[in-house]
Amino acid sequence: MGTQRCECAFEKLCTQVRACQLCETHLPLGPRPVFQAHPAARILIAAQAPGTRVHETGIPFNDPSGDRLRQWMGIDRDVFYDELRIALLPMGFCYPGRGKSGDLPPREECAPAWRKSLLDHLPDIRLTLVMGQYAHGWHLPEPAYQNLTERVRAWRTFGDGIMPLPHPSPRNNLWLRRNPWFEEELVPALRERVQQIIGR
Repeated sequence: MGTQRCECAFEKLCTQVRACQLCETHLPLGPRPVFQAHPAARILIAAQAPGTRVHETGIPFNDPSGDRLRQWMGIDRDVFYDELRIALLPMGFCYPGRGKSGDLPPREECAPAWRKSLLDHLPDIRLTLVMGQYAHGWHLPEPAYQNLTERVRAWRTFGDGIMPLPHPSPRNNLWLRRNPWFEEELVPALRERVQQIIGR
């Protein structure tokens, strides 16, 4: 009975999130919250905000960034989109628009309104993948690392339950070329950890 009440409360919360219009006046394409979650999920992917293709399809990471992320994790789309295994909660659920150098940051209203409530319904998360500076700021403790590169390079210090990553966007190709240790050291460890948690 308690489990049923919990699932009903979670479904109600998800319905409220999907109907959210907090940032409507600031969103060039209008509100369309995109996320994936279920109380049984064991891996949480905490990213930034949807791009235009994700906004159009309503499917998180349905773009080249998602292709690269799945390659890093060593899983296919069927596993990636299995909500019983993987939760996808960006810092902002709606496409925020374009700025001078790319997509704008996640809307600042989103995370305070919904994030803690959703995370409270995900009790079985064993690994959180934290991508990009805004997700880093929310999910990671605050040691004296100067920038994202230093935090990602120090991934071993965060333990088995959390792993900082750069965003898998093609815009980070230069970063990946300049930091070959990422794909040589971190990616194999990431794949091993994913397989430990959810299997092939």
